[in-house]
Amino acid sequence: MTILDAILQGIIQGLTEFLPVSSSGHLMLYAHIFGNTEDSNSFLFSAFLHLGTLLATCLAFKETVIALAKEGGSMISDLFTGKLIKKGLGSSERRMLYMLILSLLVLVPFYFIRDFIEGVAEKYVIALGCFFLYTSCILFLSDKCKKGKKNAGNLTWKEALIIGLFQAFALFPGISRSGSTICGALFVGTNRDTAIKYSFMLGIPTILAGCLVEIKDAVDIGQFPVNEIPVYLIGFVISAIVGIGAIKLVDLLVKNNKFKYFAVYTLILGLCVVGYGVFNIVR
Repeated sequence: MTILDAILQGIIQGLTEFLPVSSSGHLMLYAHIFGNTEDSNSFLFSAFLHLGTLLATCLAFKETVIALAKEGGSMISDLFTGKLIKKGLGSSERRMLYMLILSLLVLVPFYFIRDFIEGVAEKYVIALGCFFLYTSCILFLSDKCKKGKKNAGNLTWKEALIIGLFQAFALFPGISRSGSTICGALFVGTNRDTAIKYSFMLGIPTILAGCLVEIKDAVDIGQFPVNEIPVYLIGFVISAIVGIGAIKLVDLLVKNNKFKYFAVYTLILGLCVVGYGVFNIVR
């Protein structure tokens, strides 16, 4: 892998992980275009890219991350002292943690069919195009939502499950994780600030889990290219820097009802990819 390749993929990952356009879908398109889908080292490099975006999330929302981490520590302490149930939902941070856990649990059954869906999207590019079109549809709808008033402190378990379901759909390439969870939060009536914060907090354990899976895949392959680690680190740094900028852009666009720009982009992209897939079938 070249330095230029690492920089390009770092930019793609940093932008598309947070912009509502699907990082997995764009990286898959990149692989299709440049023909490197069989790169045996791609799992490890992908893990580096995701760690970069994970760092970007933690830095952009450091106050919320620290508050939730402290509350998480308090919950563990209450668990061992028998006070966890007695305290109930407690503070808004504790309630948010419980709701995040519920949202994450929805991912479990979908995880077992992820490889199948990714395999279909890799083999039939038309499926990838359809997933892009789904992203476009929910982005269009979210821009039409009335301004909600709910915050993380009064989110219900049903609403947390709905948001989790939207995130589960984003396991499929071409469906944006950030776009899906932000849209899901807006659909259940949260205010826009909460939708953004909840989406990115939900993304931290999701991205981390994805990194661990990719590292496991790299271990299974049995290849750790030590000589390419410096290049991988370049991709890590680029994805983190670009990711921070992308988070700030998403925050601005969501609060100003400008998701339609990305809806148009994913609509055009989806139609082009579907058209390309149909052309490959009929030619």
